Amino acid sequence: MRFEPSFLDDLRDRIPISEVIGKRVSWDKRKTNVSRGDWWACCPFHGEKTPSFHCEDSKGRYHCFGCGVSGDHFRFLTELEGVSFVEAVEQVADLAGVPLPAPDPQAARREKQRASLIDVMEMATVFFQEKLQAAEGAKARAYLRDRGMSGRTIQTFRLGYAPDSRNALKEHLASKGVEKSQIESCGLVVHGPNISVSYDRFRDRIMFPIVNPREKVIAFGGRAMSSDIPAKYMNSNDTELFHKGRVLYNFPQARRAAQGADGAGTVIAVEGYMDVIALHQAGVTNAVAPLGTALTEDQLDLMWRMTSEPILCFDGDSAGQRAANRAIDTALAGLQPGRSVRFATLPEGKDPDDLVRDAGRAPFDDVLRNARPLADMLWFRETRSGVFDTPEKRAELESRIGGLMASIANESVRRHYQQDMRDRLNGFFDTSSSQGARRGREGGYGSYRKGNQRSGPRGQQAGKRYAVSSRLAQSTLVAGATRAPALRESVLALTLVNHPQLLTTEFDDAAAIEFESAALRALLGVLMNQCMKEEAVDREEVRAAIRVAGLAETVETLEKQVRYTGLWTATAEAALEDAQAGFGQALALHNRTRSLKMQKLELERDLAVITDTGDEDAMPGLLNSLRSVQQEIDRLEQQEAIIDGFGILSGRVRGAAGQ
Repeated sequence: MRFEPSFLDDLRDRIPISEVIGKRVSWDKRKTNVSRGDWWACCPFHGEKTPSFHCEDSKGRYHCFGCGVSGDHFRFLTELEGVSFVEAVEQVADLAGVPLPAPDPQAARREKQRASLIDVMEMATVFFQEKLQAAEGAKARAYLRDRGMSGRTIQTFRLGYAPDSRNALKEHLASKGVEKSQIESCGLVVHGPNISVSYDRFRDRIMFPIVNPREKVIAFGGRAMSSDIPAKYMNSNDTELFHKGRVLYNFPQARRAAQGADGAGTVIAVEGYMDVIALHQAGVTNAVAPLGTALTEDQLDLMWRMTSEPILCFDGDSAGQRAANRAIDTALAGLQPGRSVRFATLPEGKDPDDLVRDAGRAPFDDVLRNARPLADMLWFRETRSGVFDTPEKRAELESRIGGLMASIANESVRRHYQQDMRDRLNGFFDTSSSQGARRGREGGYGSYRKGNQRSGPRGQQAGKRYAVSSRLAQSTLVAGATRAPALRESVLALTLVNHPQLLTTEFDDAAAIEFESAALRALLGVLMNQCMKEEAVDREEVRAAIRVAGLAETVETLEKQVRYTGLWTATAEAALEDAQAGFGQALALHNRTRSLKMQKLELERDLAVITDTGDEDAMPGLLNSLRSVQQEIDRLEQQEAIIDGFGILSGRVRGAAGQ
């Protein structure tokens, strides 16, 4: 049904948008100004604790500053509840007490045809379900049972079986009065000018119904029972109901879970139907899957409607790595403030189904906790296999990363990514230069040294590193990137280097550390890679891997810093239990400081928003919260400074005692 713009405008004017939205959210009393028709709430499209979802009655619009969704009365209903546009208009018209206009005949016919195709797909779904439970579905039932699927799970996902017959479904639908053209329009048969008689598209396959946001079946995926079939998984072809690149398997259930407590506000993308179903059975109900193709921009946008930072989970094999690399490029173009992705990598040879089948969801939760930001994954991809021992190769790396940054459409995000990558490049070229020309041809990452000259260009002495220009070397950008790391970061990193046994016993905590120092991020990558290679990590092997990566000078700097402050638990001489205790204390301080800084950024963002909107009532509370967080940050930094000073003093005392 097509509605005239004047009719839609009249509905918007009659019903405040807050009345439509208010039935589905709880307004925040602190930030909302009822008299001005200015409303705030936690966003219903993604999980959050601080209200960033805003709607204005005067404009008839809503916008979330967290995930970026925006629209009017009708779009809110279509995106949140999955209703059609016609149904959304009907709901608003009912609220306003306004009758709908007479339907357009052509639009009505199209809507009726579409509805009839939905009916045909429902009939096919029931047929497949019945066949799964019949005698001919015994093999399929046994397969599902072997995969650990319970009867309840099979019913929840409406799994079925397509018989091994060319015409079983076609004949069944024809006997129910379904027209040949409808069966063809649904994509249930293979037909065309070169095919004299159409035949069932799905034969001898376990069937996975694919639903739209309103949970109506619009397509199928089929898993072949025979090992001789080249295509193990096959999807419906694109139809009037179904466009493969715009649909996610399990979207409606995952959206509900993401908005509820069990989803914790996020969505997880895995690779296949069985992964989604196995995770659901293990209690992870917020998982979706693309339909046999690389993740598309439309599918990623669907996830961003549910959460600001979905987690993309890929298998640990080479195919999973290729899929992750494609997803990195896809995600870059769509990044916006507050909208990104994280990457979780499964152990090699394992998929989600394998992880949860025997041990439940705990191993999979561990994988999710170690999910890495997009920026880390991009950096790792571009630097992991290269040898940057010449200026030309370093320039090539810089140019390649610069091209990737240019693909980010949002100007603000692009600027921050360029800054982040610049910091990483400067830290990488500088800290990897310790081996210099000596390691250049051996595969190290050393930068060039002017070692044969007594003096270089003005302001540069003999032996000066040329990883960056002299002008750039004086900038605050490089000064910030190359200064010594924070003491707590140095303690964490050096403790792991000197006591690599902790990489095993404290694996989850170690893998989740997010260093501010680019050099330490690179060092942690080397340590974790070494841990994944060896069951028992040896200190000498770790040191050798650090030398190969060109990070020996970084470790040398850490040792000088730690020994100067007298924090002996991070040294190689410390007993393992003392090192473990010191590591735990430093990690707690590090995590607490980072958490407070994130809170500060969020409060500053909220303060900027209410400053723009003129909401003076909410400002005192935000300022008090911001002041409290800053005081706690200052207290922790002072505590670290005291520890630093005490360590220096105790080190000098021990030195004097030994003289």
